[in-house]
Amino acid sequence: MSQARDHADAHTPSRPIRERVAPLRAFAHRRATAQLAAGVPVLPLLFVSVIVLVDLVGGAGMIWLSLLAAAPALAATTNGPRGVFCTGVLAAVLGVRLGIRDGVPASELAAVLSALAAVTLASGLASSLRGRRERVLAAVRSVAEAAQHALLTPIPETVGPFRVAVRYSAAAAEARIGGDLYALVSTPYGVRLIVGDVRGKGLPAVGTAALVLGVFREAAYDEPDLLDVVSRIERSLARNLGGDDFVTAVVAGYGQAGHLEVVNCGHAPPLLVRASGDVVPVEPTHPAPPLGLRALSGEVPSLQVLPFADGDQLLLYTDGVTEARNHDREFYPLAEGLARHVSEEPARTLDALHDELLTYVGGRLHDDAALLLLRKPAASRTATAGPPAPDPAASAPAVSGARVSGPGASDLVVRRPTGVGSNRF
Repeated sequence: MSQARDHADAHTPSRPIRERVAPLRAFAHRRATAQLAAGVPVLPLLFVSVIVLVDLVGGAGMIWLSLLAAAPALAATTNGPRGVFCTGVLAAVLGVRLGIRDGVPASELAAVLSALAAVTLASGLASSLRGRRERVLAAVRSVAEAAQHALLTPIPETVGPFRVAVRYSAAAAEARIGGDLYALVSTPYGVRLIVGDVRGKGLPAVGTAALVLGVFREAAYDEPDLLDVVSRIERSLARNLGGDDFVTAVVAGYGQAGHLEVVNCGHAPPLLVRASGDVVPVEPTHPAPPLGLRALSGEVPSLQVLPFADGDQLLLYTDGVTEARNHDREFYPLAEGLARHVSEEPARTLDALHDELLTYVGGRLHDDAALLLLRKPAASRTATAGPPAPDPAASAPAVSGARVSGPGASDLVVRRPTGVGSNRF
């Protein structure tokens, strides 16, 4: 009795092992079945079945047998070389059986089989080349995704006192990256962000975007004044860009509780959404040239300080959004779309805007498009860290103040250097 009990106890641990192995075997079986189903040339088999059925019913013989050569060609569009050759062999076997059944002369049947063999070989080669191109494309897309994550660092949902959301679409869908840029960082001087658009497309535009973002992230931590951040980007671009290259951008910062600083360098005006739901474009009072062109125009950017209370939102975007057209060549009305879809969740707002934009243009954008929305939650009372920004109304003598009129801008203050000496090149 003791030996029997010991024998039973010795086998007891094997039961949990079997229970753990069984789900793994079932998963492996399902995976193998799925892979097998994915490799089966379904459409060519249906095509061959239809031809065989028609031949059996109508007995047309040579008329239908010649169509069997289309089966491996169809298999090449969806399957690998193995699926193509299996389809060709199946079509050849069925062709011989049907030819003998219908009394097709041997010479004609040989011609059909020769054509079928030639099409099968050509289709197998085409399928192999297609698979190689797909693997190369997958490798390129993986590199592009890595480059996008390195260039456009993912932004968390919460930065400082703000709720943030970003949506980015590159015109070159397979490349995943383009000439639009954005960044948002929390610094000792508050939360700072940039949204910009590089002139041109392709790798040169990506390189310029990387340069701008690198300088911005460095200067945002070093420079207490937002205008000095913009000046450092300008000097870097002046050294590295060609005469015809430039970058339009909006640089913003939240350094003082309740006030938002904005510097617009030839970019589309941001949209300010008040807690009441009113959408107001933040037009630059003193238009400044794009980054990289200051030396040609002599104009310097101005600093706008506007109230940014709890519940307010700011949308920054690129021209790929506002210049998107529908089939009637009408531009997308971004301000109206934002007013329709604005909510307390920036991510939900941008999801609705992005979906509406794609529907508006018919499913695909023809230019890079970036959207960045930040919202100050109504329940947040936390001011950003760092020294408080100077009161715009009590600026230094080298700075002039101006109050802007217009809807929603009664408290907007503009700060602009009065001398060229304040610009560092």
